[in-house]
Amino acid sequence: MRVLVADRFPERQLERIRQRGHDVRYEPDLEATSLPGVMADAEILVVRSTEVTREAIEKAPELGLIVRAGAGTNTIDVDTASARSVYVANIPGKNAVAVAELTMGLILALDRRIPDNVADLREEKWRKAEFSKGRGLMGRRLGIVGLGSIGFEVASRARAFGMKVAGVEKPGRSADHRAMIADLRIKLYPDLGSMIPDCDIVTLHVPATEETIGLVDRDFLSRMKDGSILINTSRAEVVVSEDLMAALDEKGMWAGLDVFADEPESGEGSIRSALAQHPRVYGTHHIGASTDQAQEEIAKQVIKVIDRYCDGEVRNVVNLAEPMSHTTVIGIRHVDQVGVLSQVFTVLRKAGVNVEHMENHIFAGAHAAKAVMHIHGDFNDAVRKELTDLDGVFHVGVLRETGW
Repeated sequence: MRVLVADRFPERQLERIRQRGHDVRYEPDLEATSLPGVMADAEILVVRSTEVTREAIEKAPELGLIVRAGAGTNTIDVDTASARSVYVANIPGKNAVAVAELTMGLILALDRRIPDNVADLREEKWRKAEFSKGRGLMGRRLGIVGLGSIGFEVASRARAFGMKVAGVEKPGRSADHRAMIADLRIKLYPDLGSMIPDCDIVTLHVPATEETIGLVDRDFLSRMKDGSILINTSRAEVVVSEDLMAALDEKGMWAGLDVFADEPESGEGSIRSALAQHPRVYGTHHIGASTDQAQEEIAKQVIKVIDRYCDGEVRNVVNLAEPMSHTTVIGIRHVDQVGVLSQVFTVLRKAGVNVEHMENHIFAGAHAAKAVMHIHGDFNDAVRKELTDLDGVFHVGVLRETGW
């Protein structure tokens, strides 16, 4: 396979991809505007933060798989990929520890004003009285918005500091998640509106979706305590920048931000952000997942996704349709030989029946197989009989009726 890696990637893991016989092209400095120009022969694309636009996907007729070396896929035009039958896969959860560590670092830095301490010392200033006003973390309540893999890692570290941890009740949590909530003694509130006023610090760990974009607005911030802290190591779009600027001034709040709306596309450049310049904001350069440990682990998982893709299976796909409840599921037991399934598809096509999903299981000895098909259309007795009468077909059965 021809693999284009369009972002920073550990050299040792690049070599592992090459050792599997793939033709690897490493272009870590590509941007949204330059990516389309090098996509012509790419069969697999690996990115971290590089934006993958509609143009880039349409310029790649050979492209079959895009791997986001991280969790979020908001920088990829998933709709265009889906329309062109291109898989989009991600690597969720493998940077959770790195993001959690930065989150705690920002909390500590804000509580003890560490950056301002350093800045004054470098200017030969000594202001011990000014910087001896840290409140401390013991006993303070941390509200976590987004109790996923990162949220739980943050909760674990916060508990080690003696903090109280809060989250929001959510239906459908797994038994494992319930057990973790109990082990970490996380207090669950019925909704954000009731949790926020009780928290000294609120940290955000949610993707950018229709439900979360603009979540932290004037109303959200008005519920936070005066002098409280907001941490955002998730997505810039979750916070309304203008509303946060106003809250910093009006409520004496502080913020620790790893993401900004005005970030440069590349890893180097300049940024003009009023929020980043605010004296009550401590910012980092979107480095939440950027530890050597995290990147090595993510790279290993990227290779596993590529390996499985080459074996005909795609892991962590984010753009496959949900199984349709209106389909009929049929099972066709047949001889495992060339042409049998071709006849089956011919009969279905003539009947106007579409195969939405299919698996073909080969039995030991490779003499017989069973095709399980999710079909949509008028699958009547006449179609079933025509399939049963085909050479090489043993039996055709309905496993699930339409709308079951």
